[in-house]
Amino acid sequence: MSELKEIIIYTDGACKGNPGVGGWGALLVSGNYTKEIFGGEVLTTNNRMELMAVIEALQTLKQASRVLVYADSQYVLKGINEWLANWKKRNWRTSDNKPVKNVDLWQRLDALASQHEVQWIWVKGHAGHAGNERADELANKGVEQLLTQ
Repeated sequence: MSELKEIIIYTDGACKGNPGVGGWGALLVSGNYTKEIFGGEVLTTNNRMELMAVIEALQTLKQASRVLVYADSQYVLKGINEWLANWKKRNWRTSDNKPVKNVDLWQRLDALASQHEVQWIWVKGHAGHAGNERADELANKGVEQLLTQ
């Protein structure tokens, strides 16, 4: 069996107004290879863009990998590490029996993450972390792309 390739992913989402025009961005690094991706939606929320950044990054991977995901979103990290298992047990309901917000994206993220060995790492946003700063720039590029169309 071959060793899993290690991929480092930095993600971020942005929203001008919440809800409003939003963007997501991700920087993927494997050895000396880097790839930058970004996009956006006309009417969305910051949380949806944070999720989309991770989803789009994981979707680009062509094979099972060991992945380090760096994100500044407590929503994404708590969701994946703390809330997801119980949401699934409760058929995508919260502890107070309300439907999980952004369930469509959580289900996509869950399916994609299960294909890899993922370690989730929180980084403080806007604190000078180079990978996070670049992901933020890419997310804002996603917003700008929509605003200039």
